[in-house]
Amino acid sequence: MASRKTNRWTLRLIGALMLFAILAGAWGWWDLRHWRPSKLEFPMQGVEISGEDGIVDFNALKATGANFAYLDASASAFARDPAFVKNLEEARAAKLQVGAVHRYDPCQPAEKQAANFVTVVPRDRAMLPPAVDLDMLADECPVKVSDAAVESELMTFLNQIETHTGKATILKVSSTFEGRYHLGAAIDRNLWLVRTRIQPDYAGRPWTMWSANTMYASQAAQVPIRWVVVQR
Repeated sequence: MASRKTNRWTLRLIGALMLFAILAGAWGWWDLRHWRPSKLEFPMQGVEISGEDGIVDFNALKATGANFAYLDASASAFARDPAFVKNLEEARAAKLQVGAVHRYDPCQPAEKQAANFVTVVPRDRAMLPPAVDLDMLADECPVKVSDAAVESELMTFLNQIETHTGKATILKVSSTFEGRYHLGAAIDRNLWLVRTRIQPDYAGRPWTMWSANTMYASQAAQVPIRWVVVQR
């Protein structure tokens, strides 16, 4: 009889612990999707948006506390975000500061990528500095590209789009790209780093922008979006 009571209490304890774990996990998941850094610490905050985010209510983003929107514009030598023009118009109408992002491809020539970017992104001094997303590696290129060539071609690309925009580029560097090429300290540009919840330190020097939550849930978009803050 005593053994049965012990077994019942053991099962109840296990059940209670499992319930606690489920509730804790659900709260952690909800908290992660709704978390963003304090406005007191980072007064300037915003988002990165692409066509993959679907329909975005930029007025709602503004009301939520966004000050700016970086919009994915072009990628590699030929790809273009189909929503860029629409997103640009709507973000401006919502009185958000706006910048453009190019996803860099180390397998493609710098000149072709720069031509793609300048064709898509207007020459407008009111726009924020352009950002270059550095995540793709050259390891899978059809033709071998050396590390030195990656840096050289990237510098050519930066010089050409900076001539177009009149502003120094921001390097949005992933930890994978930085770990492979170590360009964070080699190229004198402001850095935009990525790490959800925990401030990143993988580039070897201070960052200017931080993608603090890449899964931020907002009523302004149908899917989680990327929430970004600026270092004072």
